[in-house]
Amino acid sequence: MKYDIKGGNLPVVLITLEPGETIECEAGAMSWMDEGIEMQTEGGGIGKMFGRLLTNESAFVNHYTARVKGEIAFAGKFPGSIRAIRVTPSEPLYIQKGAYLCSMGKINSEVYLQKKFGGGLFGGEGFLMRKYFGDGIVFLEVDGSAIDYVLEPGQKKIVDTGHVVALQGDMSLDIVQIKGVKNVLLGGEGLFNTVITGPGKLTLQTMPVSQTAMLLYNLMPHSSS
Repeated sequence: MKYDIKGGNLPVVLITLEPGETIECEAGAMSWMDEGIEMQTEGGGIGKMFGRLLTNESAFVNHYTARVKGEIAFAGKFPGSIRAIRVTPSEPLYIQKGAYLCSMGKINSEVYLQKKFGGGLFGGEGFLMRKYFGDGIVFLEVDGSAIDYVLEPGQKKIVDTGHVVALQGDMSLDIVQIKGVKNVLLGGEGLFNTVITGPGKLTLQTMPVSQTAMLLYNLMPHSSS
């Protein structure tokens, strides 16, 4: 398989499939493709379908298999970027809800629950992530630009939860409450932050769609009735 990411901040990944090669994506994610590529929709069982729904993904996945050599395209749903990340048996990938676009290779996935249930529960977005493991490439949708960090053992990064895209390595992730009543009420940062501790690779995004949607909502006129 070969792929090319184009489109700048309105990105699309163009993937060339050789005969017999297959790529997996969420139901409805395909943008366009050549003739000779066939689709098969699968659920994978009630447990897997429910798990995907928990992480803001479609309950079903589509597998596209090339009968002859051809191109298939997956475009982002929001201005930003597309990131291709290699997954190996020794280095799985943990991603934020809604970041998955498509994957190729021998890739499996499951819901990943953070260890600290209470903090994660009240922290909202940071509680549930999705783990991808196996051998292949996972393509992620990034809201805005992708910023990468390599954290050393014990090194910490404090992040507004919506900016987290992906983690790889022996990372720990905790949701912590912002200290101080005045900071919570007047700081404009909400109640919680995410603390990520290395070692490992961290990918952040500059413009979370949830924050952008709220900004646009606040700028719209609202009826007084």
